Amino acid sequence: QVQLVESGGGLVQAGRSLRLSCAASTRTFSTYSMAWFRQAPGKERELIAAISWTGGNTYVADSVKGRFTISRDNAENTVYLQMNSLKPEDTAVYSCAAGRYKLNYYAYAGYDYWGQGTQVTVSS
Repeated sequence: QVQLVESGGGLVQAGRSLRLSCAASTRTFSTYSMAWFRQAPGKERELIAAISWTGGNTYVADSVKGRFTISRDNAENTVYLQMNSLKPEDTAVYSCAAGRYKLNYYAYAGYDYWGQGTQVTVSS
């Protein structure tokens, strides 16, 4: 069982930046592909960024490409989402997810562990 705890969300003005963190409670963090999802009220959950368990490959959705970056620190058992140039439409609950040895890190299915989520609100 892997527990994931997100932090770093909050209220921010449009154009500003936030960095989300997701800490994992596992000694085998390096074997997990990690992803960030978001869900806005009334909308479907969206996979916005993912990083392979090898750390060498990343995926970023078109909706946030050029503004969001995903990274991981295996020594800290943490995955990050750097969000720049935030827009009101980025307002959502952001959740991280983990899938062990998940090769298709860019796919929705196969993420077995989920965090509780952190709210990001971007004001105009």
